[in-house]
Amino acid sequence: MERILLAANYPNLTELKLYNVNDHIVSRHFTVESPFRHLFQEQITDLILVYNEAIHILSNDPNEINVYEYTLNIFKNLKHLSVIQCGQLLSIKDLAFTTWSSLNLTKLCIDVFCFDDCFALLDGRLKQLNTFIGRIYYINDELSSVYNMDDLPNIKCFSLRCRCETNQYDTRVLPLLRRMIKLEELTLNVINYERTTLIDGTQINNNILVHMPCLRQFTFHISTEVELHHITHHLSNEDIQQTFTNIGYQQVSCILNYMVDSVMCHIFSLPFAFNCLEYIGNTFLPIDFSRVRELTVHDKIPFEHEFFIRIARFFPLLKKLGVVNFKPQSQMKHHLICHNNELYTTVEYPNLISLCLEYTYIHYV
Repeated sequence: MERILLAANYPNLTELKLYNVNDHIVSRHFTVESPFRHLFQEQITDLILVYNEAIHILSNDPNEINVYEYTLNIFKNLKHLSVIQCGQLLSIKDLAFTTWSSLNLTKLCIDVFCFDDCFALLDGRLKQLNTFIGRIYYINDELSSVYNMDDLPNIKCFSLRCRCETNQYDTRVLPLLRRMIKLEELTLNVINYERTTLIDGTQINNNILVHMPCLRQFTFHISTEVELHHITHHLSNEDIQQTFTNIGYQQVSCILNYMVDSVMCHIFSLPFAFNCLEYIGNTFLPIDFSRVRELTVHDKIPFEHEFFIRIARFFPLLKKLGVVNFKPQSQMKHHLICHNNELYTTVEYPNLISLCLEYTYIHYV
């Protein structure tokens, strides 16, 4: 970066994308002493910081420099800010209100610590914001502050991905969405637990779609786990699918997985657009899951060899696989009895870098 930016003047440069960003780069160059101060302060309106994915580890070190404070203090004219794969999650409570007040910022893509931070960023301090793309890693039970809950008519594109389980879907997520009365594009990825009902097409329509008359693109993956004693009758994939057919949604699929004490229901738009899928069982449709990098499979019925062949076929770019199953494979029993060494073909996962078999029967090892 230094050699390129110091080699010449760039009077028309307004967009900057930096790869392999780290704290050293930020603390050295995002200051008023930086030789790039004028460029950063006066010219750059679009900034994308991409951290090194190989060392993407969440950090809560109190001695770490605050990446966001450094960035916003030097880049005064930003209209677009994206911080990608940064191990330091944004926590608004650690920053002064003025740090995150802007009359210029229209697009923000960022990872935040908890729902408090999401509400804070959308409390009116970013006057011109029309696109918000955020990932939340923790959802606290109660908001720590009182935030402005006025409508957000400027928000046209909103993406929320929760990298944690939550029981706050009805009390946090839905009220936030309903403030976006002119929303045109919505991406939603939420993992729900402690609910008494599954989320299906009827609930999606009544709780989201009818409140967004301008919505023209809805990309989603919503998982819901419900304890079996709350389910009054056995539901099938077809039952859930029909609720979407009833509201005119066709490009949707679902996966129902009945476990020992609960049922997990995944509903998602097609094509599947997310990189993580957790707790699917033996039964899933032959759908292209090439976006998925992290997968956890869990069932009360044994996973046979054919199941892992299907996983390799429909999840071709899988990097992390977790297996949860305490039942022995029936085919393995036969194999041990007859000593048939040609019973199985080799299943290959060429991109796999992590395999978790901690909660499995010995056969899967």
